[in-house]
Order: sequence, then structure tokens, then C-alpha cells
Amino acid sequence: MSTEAANQNGTRERLLEAAGEVFAQHGFHATTVREICRRAGSNVAAVNYHFGNKQRLYRAVIEYAHRFALEKHPPDRGLSPQASAEERLKAFVHSLLLRLFDEGRPAWHGRLMAREMIEPTDALDYLVPQVIKPLHELVVAIVQEILGRTASPERTRRCVTSVVAQCMHLFHARPVLNRLTPQQNHESGEVDRWAEHIARFSLAGIRRIGEEDGTAA
Repeated sequence: MSTEAANQNGTRERLLEAAGEVFAQHGFHATTVREICRRAGSNVAAVNYHFGNKQRLYRAVIEYAHRFALEKHPPDRGLSPQASAEERLKAFVHSLLLRLFDEGRPAWHGRLMAREMIEPTDALDYLVPQVIKPLHELVVAIVQEILGRTASPERTRRCVTSVVAQCMHLFHARPVLNRLTPQQNHESGEVDRWAEHIARFSLAGIRRIGEEDGTAA
């Protein structure tokens, strides 16, 4: 790679990192390209050159963040293909919490996704089919296996929603949880313990529902 190409790649990555911080802090609509470039130590023309406009930059930021997060915390956490459905569910929950609470690079990923859920943009039309749907289908298959073949698609979907909702609540409701129970830690240092609890709680519920459905059948 030539020096010029390396410099261009460096500029692009600095823009992505700076944009992620600013978008996570202010949201898409309140963010200005000028502020992103100021933090990246670049000029406005660089955004046009690398991304075309603010909207395309925003989508590139989301793609960048998710790609990095999934590489760092894959949903299977390195389990073997022979791992049980229960083990795979625990890994899925753990990896989801790690991606949400990760304070490493890029630390703004969780905050950016929280803003996108509250103030959705056109980027969500990319995010859902390209990123969220494959993960959703993965956990649906896991839950379906635990429930058993007699479980209806609606029952499976409700169980999946319950599992994911516990993780999302823990992340989004931290300001409230920290005030309700200040003696407990709802921050990133407790991710392992919360992952274990959510997985155990969910497995108990899913198994119970599967038993009831099997009996009813």
C-alpha cells in the first residue's frame, strides 16, 4: 500500500471514529459535519471525498461499529458446532451484553444504537435486514430447539423477545437501576454475572413453556 493510500485509509478511519462519538452524543440530526471534522482533525471536503454526505457517513459508521463489535464478540463466543442449544443461548446472551456494554474501541457503539432505536433514521432500513435479522434468526433457532418441535412460531418469537428484552432493559435502564438499587452494580463490570443470570432465568422459563406445550400436545 502506498503512503498516499495509507494516509487516505487513516483519514477515513479517523472520520468514522470521530463521527461515531459525535453521532452517539448528539444524534444524527443534531450532529454537524463540521464538528465531526474538527474532532477528526480533517476538513469538510474529506467527508465528501470518502462518504459523499452526512447520511452515507452515518450508515458507514453503523456498519463499521457492528462489524467491529461482532468480530470482537461473536454470538457463538467460539463454541464448537456440537455445543448444546443451552450453551449456545448462554453464549448469545453473553455476547449481546458484551457488545452493548463494551468500553473498548469503539466505546460509542452501544450509545449510538440506543439513539438509533429512539430516533430511527433511514440507516435502520439497512441495519435490520443486514445485521439484526441474521442475529434474530440465530437466536430463534436456538430457542426453537430448546422449546421443542411442537412449539408454535408465535411462542418461539415471544420467548426470543423476552430473552433479548432483558439484555436491552439492563442497558437502557441503567440510570434508573443505579438509583433504585445503588448498592448493586449494573455497569460493564457485572456483565458476566448478569449474562449468567439472564441465561439461567431464560432457560428455566423456556424449558417450562416447552414442557407445558408438550403436555398440551
